[in-house]
Amino acid sequence: MYFCPNCSNLLLVQSDGAQQQLYCQTCPYIYPIVKTIVQRKALERKQVDDVLGGDDAWANVDQTEASCPRCEHDRAYYMQIQTRSADEPMTTFYKCCDLKCGWQWKE
Repeated sequence: MYFCPNCSNLLLVQSDGAQQQLYCQTCPYIYPIVKTIVQRKALERKQVDDVLGGDDAWANVDQTEASCPRCEHDRAYYMQIQTRSADEPMTTFYKCCDLKCGWQWKE
């Protein structure tokens, strides 16, 4: 992608007979293409954000009686977060209290 040096808008490719050129839609800037332009840039992936706050989010939460779907342990940590619009009920997130399991689920 190339941008206009005058107004910073994206330059588009236009064929003018046998010659191609980059042009700006908002100002009169034109840049003739005289050779093949190839540029490659590796994609830099962003780190995934943990919407629940990571492991620290579970540090000070309460426990309740809830059956773990994985190990069937009868206690789980829980927290409630508003994940949808305000007129929808809150989503309850659970984490199994069994240290060997630690399974997380939501309702």
